[in-house]
Amino acid sequence: MKAIFDARQSAHDPKHFMANGRLSPNPEQPQRIAELTRGADAAGCRFIKPSDHGAGPIAEIHSPEYLVFLETIHGRWIRTEGASEEVIPNIHPDRRTASYPRSASGQAGFHQADTSCPIAAGTWQSAYWSAQSALSAVDTVLAGEPAAYALCRPPGHHAFSDLAGGFCFLNNSAIAAQALRRAGRRPAILDVDVHHGNGTQGIFYGSRDVLTVSIHADPARFYPFFWGHAEERGEGEGLGYNLNLPLPRGSDDGEFLAALEIALARIRAFGADALVVALGLDAHENDPFHGFKVTTPGFGRIAAAIAGLGLPSVIVQEGGYLSADLGDNLTSFLNGYENA
Repeated sequence: MKAIFDARQSAHDPKHFMANGRLSPNPEQPQRIAELTRGADAAGCRFIKPSDHGAGPIAEIHSPEYLVFLETIHGRWIRTEGASEEVIPNIHPDRRTASYPRSASGQAGFHQADTSCPIAAGTWQSAYWSAQSALSAVDTVLAGEPAAYALCRPPGHHAFSDLAGGFCFLNNSAIAAQALRRAGRRPAILDVDVHHGNGTQGIFYGSRDVLTVSIHADPARFYPFFWGHAEERGEGEGLGYNLNLPLPRGSDDGEFLAALEIALARIRAFGADALVVALGLDAHENDPFHGFKVTTPGFGRIAAAIAGLGLPSVIVQEGGYLSADLGDNLTSFLNGYENA
C-alpha cells in the first residue's frame, strides 16, 4: 500500500493544551509522525510525497475567510502586546451568526472552538500539507490502487468549515471525500476515532451526497460533548445520511465490531463506490485518552471487516496519541486491511 506524507507536516509543534482549567503539554506532538511512520513501514507501506493541489480543493470545504485566518493569524497575534507565543482564544461568540471582529483576539475566538488547537508559526504549513497528503491519497485510489494511507498530521475530523478544534485545523477526511465526489464517485466517510468526528458531521450534515458514519465514545461525558449523539441524523436533504454509533466508555473489541457491522450495513445501503476511513488509533486500551479498550489485534479485525466492503479506500490518519503501542496499532490495521 502506498503511504503519503510530507516532512513539512512536522512544523506544527504545539506546546500547550488546556483541559479542566489546567495548562498541560499538548499530546498532538510531531513525535507521532515517527511512531506512525514506523508502523506503516512495518506493514510494508511505500512512502511518497504529496503533490500540491493548491487551495481550490481545500476551499471546497473551508471558507476563504477561515483560510485567510489560518494563514495569517499567528503573525498578527504575536504583534499584540503581551500575547503568548501560540494563538489560544479567551473569548467565543454565543452564536455562529455573530458579527465578525477585526481584532486578532476576536477572530481567534470566532474560528477556534476550544483551547486544544493552538496556532503557532508552523501550523498553517503543516495543516496545508496534511490536506495535500489526503488529496494525493485520493489520486492514488482514483488511479486504480485499492487503498492508500495518508499520514495526516495534524489531524482534521474536528474541524468544521470555518472552525478549528480538538487538535484539528483542516478537515482532511472531508477534503478527501469532496475530491472523490468531484471525480464522480459516491463516497462514504467511516470515522473510527474514539472521539466523534463532529467537524465532518457538520460539514456534510445537510448533504445527501456524502454519507457520514461515526463510531465513538458516548459524548454525554466525553469530548466533543455537544455532538455525536445517536439522534443526530442529518437535516434537510441530508436527513438520514448521518449515522452516529456512540458506545460506552471502556468498550472492547467485540462491542466495537458489533457497532461496525451496523455501520457497514448503512454504507452498503447508501451504495457507496468509494470510502474514506477516518482512522483514529486512540480507541486503543493504552491510549492516553482512555476512551475504549480496543486491542492491537482488534485493529486488524476492524480493518479486515472494513476491507470486506470491497471499496476503493482512502485511509486518513486522525487521532492516536503517544504510547508504546501506537505504531503497532497502525501496523495491525494496515496488515488487517491488506490481508483481508
